[in-house]
Amino acid sequence: MDFEREVPVENTTEELELETPESPRKPFKILRNTEALLRRPTVAALVPILPSKLSENLQEASDIADDSLEELAEIDLNNINDWELRPFRIRIGLSFVGFSSLTIIVLALFLTTLHPEMTPNQQIAEYWSEYIWFVCLGVAGMFLLGREAMRPINKPEPDDDDW
Repeated sequence: MDFEREVPVENTTEELELETPESPRKPFKILRNTEALLRRPTVAALVPILPSKLSENLQEASDIADDSLEELAEIDLNNINDWELRPFRIRIGLSFVGFSSLTIIVLALFLTTLHPEMTPNQQIAEYWSEYIWFVCLGVAGMFLLGREAMRPINKPEPDDDDW
């Protein structure tokens, strides 16, 4: 059997020209626009059905959100260096450790107050998952702090324009 194509296939390809934006969209601007697109209709729908005081507070919160997100959209992520992020990484690590220790203390207080009949071993056996979550959160914070402590300190040199 001889199979031949009855329809000739042409090798013509059209080049499609896609429009490329002149500048890529910034993530914070996308966040601002998306959040506003969701928040404004929601606020507009809720304001008429809420009591006057609550609707005024909601409208004020919406205006504050507009201002805050506008400031956030102006941030250029390419100009933020590692040195400027250092204090925030340290604060996040300390927050993890502090929250972890606080929740472990609250859990221990809860157990000793509401379950005085349980021994410490029974308390841990009963509430082991909570202990694990809180301890893991503290360990994660310690890892963040340890990583930050081992980072080399490369303080950027001041520009001549700053003087």
